[in-house]
Parts: sequence; C-alpha cells; structure tokens
Amino acid sequence: MDTVGRGRRCDDGGTGELRAGRSARRCIRVREEAATEPAPLPSADATLYWIPLGAGGHCVTFCGRLYEAAHATIGRRRPRDLFHAALVVRVDGVDTAVEVAPVWQHDALEVDRGVTVSGPVGLRVLGRWSWFRYELRCWRGGTIPDLGEAVGGPTRLEADAARCRALLDAARDVPAVTWGRDELGLGEMWNSNSVVAWLLVRAGVDTAGLRPPEGGRAPGWGAGLLAAGLRSSSGTTSASATARRG
Repeated sequence: MDTVGRGRRCDDGGTGELRAGRSARRCIRVREEAATEPAPLPSADATLYWIPLGAGGHCVTFCGRLYEAAHATIGRRRPRDLFHAALVVRVDGVDTAVEVAPVWQHDALEVDRGVTVSGPVGLRVLGRWSWFRYELRCWRGGTIPDLGEAVGGPTRLEADAARCRALLDAARDVPAVTWGRDELGLGEMWNSNSVVAWLLVRAGVDTAGLRPPEGGRAPGWGAGLLAAGLRSSSGTTSASATARRG
C-alpha cells in the first residue's frame, strides 16, 4: 500500500509539474504575441513624403533634369536629385491625401478628389486648357500616385489633431499662383513644394528640421515658407488676391 501510495504521489507530482510547464509556455506565448502586435494607429497625425520628381513619368523626369542641369551650370555645382513633397493627413482615423498634381492626370475620373485650389502652369494665359492647369487635392480616403517610390520613408510631423485639422482647412486658402513662376516676388518659383511648405506653416507645424533626402533639392520649398508669412489681416496676400482674379 505504501509503495502504491508513493507511486501515486509521484505520478500526481509529475502531472502537476507538466501542467505548470504548459501554463508557463502559454504565458510566454501570450507575452510574445502581445509584444509583436502592431501599435494602434493614432487618430490624428501628418506624414511628409519626398517623391522623386517625375516618378512614373518620363516627360517630367526629362524636363526636371534639364531644369536642374541648367541651374547647376549657373551655380557652378553638380546636378542634384529633385524631389516633390506630398502629405498624408489623418483626422479621426481617416487618411486624406494632400498633393499638387496636373488636372489632366485624372480629369476623366468621376470621383471627388477634394480639389480646393486650381491654377495655371507656365503662363496664366495657358490656364484656360486643362493640360496647363494644376490642382491641389485634399482627397479624403484617396491615394497618391508613386507614394511607394518615396525616398527616405515617411517623415512623421509634430502635428496634433488641431494642427491636422488646421492644415486641411488652410488648403482652401492656398495662393492659386502660376506654377513654375515667381508671381509673388519671392525669388523662387511656385510649385508643389511651395504649397506643402505653405500649408505646414499656416497650420503651425514646425518645419525647421524638414529637408529633402541627402544630396537632393526641393525647389519652391523656400517660396512656400516665405509666402505663408505674407498674409495680410484680411487673410490673403495682395499678390495671392491678384493671382486669383487673373
């Protein structure tokens, strides 16, 4: 009896150790799974992307290289890569794609791209044709072409929910000046980079540390920073008002 009893006690003890081992392994698995679960996305944030100029379009790439080659020759420096800025702004958990793009690129699509501003390209007189117009899109739930080709990955901006909303609201007030010209007299042409920089400043987002990828340039960025500070008490710059009337 004692032998059997001792054997039963040994069996029970072994079973208890086995159960404890299984429980410990389950706890380890739970902790590992919890550690590998992605963090929940914030309900509001803003992300900057630097997309190579002309990504996906040979004509724009060629023209951009000619432009940069000319400027490099004048400045007696080596040509650098050019970049086009775009934003993805999240408010209440919904992404809005913010980008300047040609009107003709998607003018056949019967979708609301959230266009807030449209302006001429090259010369104001050419703006009567869609082939020579650009548009600022604040496309709620939309996409940005060639976002996958962005260099350096996403740049998370210091923008809370209030700044994100302010950025989207400011999109209606962007100066509709001629793309590729210096109508505001800022010493640099106006383009998509100008628009993004203008929006960030108007929304109160810190732009001091924002730079294109190493070795690259973002023409027009400085013009946007300067233009954002030229607004009069009426809410628009005199140059902007003139451009809109034109």
